[in-house]
This record gives sequence, C-alpha cells and structure tokens, in this order.
Amino acid sequence: MDNHGIARVARTARTDEQRKQDLEKIQKYRQLDDAIRDKASRQSYDDPALFQLTSKLLRLNPEYYTIWNVRRRCLTSGLLSRPSAGSSPSKASPSTSQSATTNLSSATSSSSSSAAIPLSPASPTTGKSGTTADAEAGVNTDVDVLRFELAFTVPLLMEFPKCYWIWKYRKWILEQAILRLPRPVASSVWEAELALASKMLVKDRRNFHAWGYRRYLVARLESTDLLGRSLVEDEFAYTTKMIQADLSNFSAWHNRSRLMFRLLDERNADDKARNVFLSTELNLVQEALNVGPEDQSLWYYHRNLVSQVTPSRGTPTIVPNLTAEQKISHLEQQIEFIKDLLEDFEDIKWPYEALLEYTLALRKLQSNAQSDGQEDDPNLFLSKLRKLDALQAGRWNDVERDIEKQLKESI
Repeated sequence: MDNHGIARVARTARTDEQRKQDLEKIQKYRQLDDAIRDKASRQSYDDPALFQLTSKLLRLNPEYYTIWNVRRRCLTSGLLSRPSAGSSPSKASPSTSQSATTNLSSATSSSSSSAAIPLSPASPTTGKSGTTADAEAGVNTDVDVLRFELAFTVPLLMEFPKCYWIWKYRKWILEQAILRLPRPVASSVWEAELALASKMLVKDRRNFHAWGYRRYLVARLESTDLLGRSLVEDEFAYTTKMIQADLSNFSAWHNRSRLMFRLLDERNADDKARNVFLSTELNLVQEALNVGPEDQSLWYYHRNLVSQVTPSRGTPTIVPNLTAEQKISHLEQQIEFIKDLLEDFEDIKWPYEALLEYTLALRKLQSNAQSDGQEDDPNLFLSKLRKLDALQAGRWNDVERDIEKQLKESI
C-alpha cells in the first residue's frame, strides 16, 4: 500500500548478527542517556562535555525532548552571553566554558556531514568592563552560537522532517536571536529561515510543520521586533509559485485564502478592484479544475471563493459591496462552468456538491424565479451524489431535508 505516494518497504526477518548489533546500540544509547542525566542532576550545564553529549544523543533520537531542554540550559548557562534587561544585546558574559575554543564557523560547516560531536563554541571571556568592544564581542559570539545551532538541526530535519521537537527548538533559537542580537542582525537570521522553510516544502509540499513554521516566521518578521513591514505580497506570490508547481497543494491554496483579506486591505482596493480580484481568482482555479477536476483541494478553494459572493450573516467577505446583479452573475457563471466540466467528467462527486450549493444560493437571490428545467433542480444533483457517494447516505438524507425546507421558504 502506498502512503502519500511512497511505497511501504516489506519487513524481513532479522539475523542473529543484526540483533546483536541492535543490542550493542541500545547499550551505548543507555550509557549516553545515563551520562547526560548524571550531569544534569548535578546541574553541570556549564560543562562543555554535557553539550557535546546532547549533540551525540540527539543525532540518534531527536524525539527525546528532555535532551533538547538540557541543551537549552547548556546554552543559557554558558555558551551564550547573558542577556541584559529587555531585548537589547547582552553586555555581560559568563566566566564558564572558557576551555572550549573550537572555531564555530568550521564546526558549523562540518556539522551536517560529520558524525563527530560538535565541540561547543568558545564563550567570550571579555565584557566585564562593559565597553562597546566587549558588547560587540558578546554579540558576535551569540551570532555564531545561534547560527551553529540552526545548522546543527538541519540534517536532523532532513531525516526527521515531522519531528515536533526539532521545529520547536529552532523557534526557541530564533527567539533567542531577538532577545540577544541587534535588530538588523536578528532580522537577517530570521530571513534566512524562510529559505529553509522553502527547502523543506520543496522536499515535501504537504509538510504541515513546514507550512506552519513559515507562517510563524512571516508573522514574527512582520512584527516591530524584526522587519516591521508587511510580507503579504511576497507570501501571496509564493503561494502562486507553489500552486504552479503542484495544483493539488492544499496548503498553498489554504494559505492563499488566508492572505486575500490582508492583501486587498493593504492595496486599499476599492469595490471594482475587489470584484476584479475575485474574478481573477475564479479564473485561476477554473484553469486548475480543467486539469484536475477530481482534486478535492481545488474544489475547496473554489467553494471558498464562491462563498465570498453570498457569505453567511456576520461572516467577512473580500467583496462586501457586490450588487445583487453582480452576485447573480458570479453564481450563474460558476454553475455554467461546472455544467460544462461535467460533460467530460460526470463520475466525480465534487462538481455535484458545488452545483448543489451554488444552485441553492442562486435560488435565495432569485426567490421569485422558478426553475426552468430539470438541470436547475437541486434534487437532481443530490440524486447523483447518492449514487457517487453512497457511503454517506445519512448525510445526503440531512441535505434533502434542508433542500425541502429552503424550497418551501422560497415559495
């Protein structure tokens, strides 16, 4: 059986030698775990050896969230300069970890490929005088440490792209950048993360961790802590790029639907511009539906757009001032489009669901108009849905009662 297009690999019986190797790995893992717990129990977070042990264990098991917490404490207990009050960079520095003198940039470049334990970066030994030079030294050290930590997690993410704890740790590192670094430097660190999110989404377009991470990055970059400007135009363009690469990218369509409101507000779009935008988006998804009419994500976006024409009471819409004629025109055009689509794809349920919804919406707008033929009868679309999706018979019974109620109210 395939899982998201990836075939499952059949399991084979393990040999005695393989079992022996597994037992040896388990023993080494437990010894490593015991060593970390022993040092942590003695609060030896400023010991460079403890930091190295966490690197070794996390490479074996990044799901071990307790070890991520130990690593955080190692950083705040010595590897990072201590932050001053507020969000300004620290001018004080710890007196611990002075024995670790490995150059961080070289360690970073090799951390993704080497199995060796990365040596902890050197902590600054200056700064006690509080001079500007000392502060700059602390900032430079923190930049190196934070970038090293981000680099350390990249190969882990590539191997375990849906591990919650790796993503959470990266967020924590980024927040440390805001706390400890000057705003321009912190902004550059955060902007570089967008490239990582893009890389992860190229590898797996459906990775909801990466999509959520990207939204988090954008929201923080837009805040006054960092860039302090809107990225909505850039992100809307990004969804276009991702959709062009994969029409069935549900997350890209979803992101697009969330960005529409802000996009139009920030463009100061008037009623005419909003109506043009709606028509343009409808044309975009129609082109996609002509290619993949069986794609559920496309129909969800299409139905979301049409819901902007006749929103529920109190629901915001991107086109709040459409006239009754404009609403009717939009609905009629979409109904006609779907009917044309069904001439070639009559055995797909999604078009019939949309037709059922849009026909009822049109009847509400034309309450005094009678159906001029069987094609406009919502019960016809319901009967097709009963055949194409018989497993949801109970749902269609509920829909039938709703249709009867709406038809009675329109008389």
